[in-house]
Amino acid sequence: MKSKTIILSTVCTVFFGTATAFASSDAAIVPTIEKKEKSGSTASEKPHPVFTWNSNLVPVSSVLHPGSAKGAGMVTAPLQQIDQIMNQAISEKVMPGAVAFVARGGTIVKHTAYGKSAQYTDGKFTEMENPVSMKEDTIFDLASISKIFTATAVMVLYEQGLFALDDPVAKYIPEFAANGKENVTIRQLLTHTSGFVSWIPLYSQGNSRDERLQLVFRQPLKNPPGTAYEYSDLNMITLGALVERLSGKRQDVFVKEHITGPLGMKDTMYNPPASLKKRIAATEFQATPNRGLVWGEVHDENAWSLDGVAGHAGVFSTAEDLAKLTYIFINDGKYGGKRILKPATIKLLLENQNERFPGDDHGLGWELGQGWYMDALSEGTYSFGHTGYTGTSIVVSPNNKTIAILLTNRVHPSRNTVSTNQTRRLFARQVADAIPVSIPGKDSAWFAGYGDQVNRVMEAPLNLKKDAKLTFSTWYMTEFGWDFGNVEIFQNGAWKKLTELTGTSNGWEKKEVIIPKDAEKLRFVYKTDTATNGRGWYVLNPKLDSSVLKFSSNEWELRNY
Repeated sequence: MKSKTIILSTVCTVFFGTATAFASSDAAIVPTIEKKEKSGSTASEKPHPVFTWNSNLVPVSSVLHPGSAKGAGMVTAPLQQIDQIMNQAISEKVMPGAVAFVARGGTIVKHTAYGKSAQYTDGKFTEMENPVSMKEDTIFDLASISKIFTATAVMVLYEQGLFALDDPVAKYIPEFAANGKENVTIRQLLTHTSGFVSWIPLYSQGNSRDERLQLVFRQPLKNPPGTAYEYSDLNMITLGALVERLSGKRQDVFVKEHITGPLGMKDTMYNPPASLKKRIAATEFQATPNRGLVWGEVHDENAWSLDGVAGHAGVFSTAEDLAKLTYIFINDGKYGGKRILKPATIKLLLENQNERFPGDDHGLGWELGQGWYMDALSEGTYSFGHTGYTGTSIVVSPNNKTIAILLTNRVHPSRNTVSTNQTRRLFARQVADAIPVSIPGKDSAWFAGYGDQVNRVMEAPLNLKKDAKLTFSTWYMTEFGWDFGNVEIFQNGAWKKLTELTGTSNGWEKKEVIIPKDAEKLRFVYKTDTATNGRGWYVLNPKLDSSVLKFSSNEWELRNY
């Protein structure tokens, strides 16, 4: 195990880099909008023989409960290696602390706290005299993950028949029609295709919550409705206001009555009371506006100016509480016998509404297939999730009934620090790696591993008297058009590509390739780009005619999952 740990440490170091400089919190305000980025284990433990990757046999319990990785059909070692990833990120000042939570089919296989929930007194990284350790039940400012609460609340009202998705917003908020927005629909708000700009400094305008909401309603559009995707807080602020108009209740009251209360999410709320401060992860020291150390209040300036209750930000929660809400989306809208939404509504929420905008795939509120933080858990538009600017993220693989939640306080004490996206990717990758691939015949197969910009080779010398047939079985899930599995031969002094694989295989596929007799070498090469790994490439029983290939150089790994 020691050598494996060293390998992982090297990968982490390359991935994270070293955090050496931090900007002062006196700098100009950076909008609290997540920026999208372009986007190995060698355990010998035998996984559960049934609950493999994309198996429809994974049992789903009615509630979340602790259990073993093996019982959930997962491999323990990749989950254990998450600890080193988190500890290294903390040591390199990516964030002061984190809580990692993983569940499959309702079985909680990992729930671990790391580092500190509050460590600094100011934006100059002055250490607290008594820093607060992170705990599994630490409460986090979820930032933009609050948008999922808003989208869920909107769909509760949808089920009550109070609106249609393609109704104009102005039908229910008449003043929203100002400045050419009369045709913007509720669906367009939910999918970030309304035409709004991403953000405005609302906190510096108006004198009350109502005045600031009116400023949003009067905001002109950047693009004609439905013509472009732009992730925008203004969409969700408007949807929060829609919830209030249709229900007659403030959003926090409605969410508690219809979502968090029924789900038993006792540690989830807007505007947490002062008595919970020591349980809450601190965020930023804000000089502009002059708020000092933000600890126990919403970090987002615009949500703060809206009295802490807004459609785009404001929710505080724990990892386990957040998992309860997330769980309804893989359990037909229910948790513990409490139905929040109907199965048909859940399906609608998770369908890709943005096929016109490839790469910006989106359900109603949920992001779909975003490899820049979902990494190997991303299965095209089947996977869903969301991130939050404070360093929070959810990734869900519904085909594998798997939830991966990573909550960090990365903006403590400054937002101008190292991005957590690499940490998010490595976390999601380890969770994906813990879900075994079913190998035919219960044999072991060659696995190319993970990594960015890899060129991983498995090479065999040849001495052929005649043309030969290469046969092998393969399973692969790679980033389509960016990561490739190639079969190549060395012929006439140069390497020549015979077969190229990318995207996702249809389960295990059998391949045949004719190798000319004058080929001197044969190799399998796995090549990746700078970001986003899939679950990888497997090769089983490679043979030339009937003879097993003997590799003289091999950077791959023989594994049974």
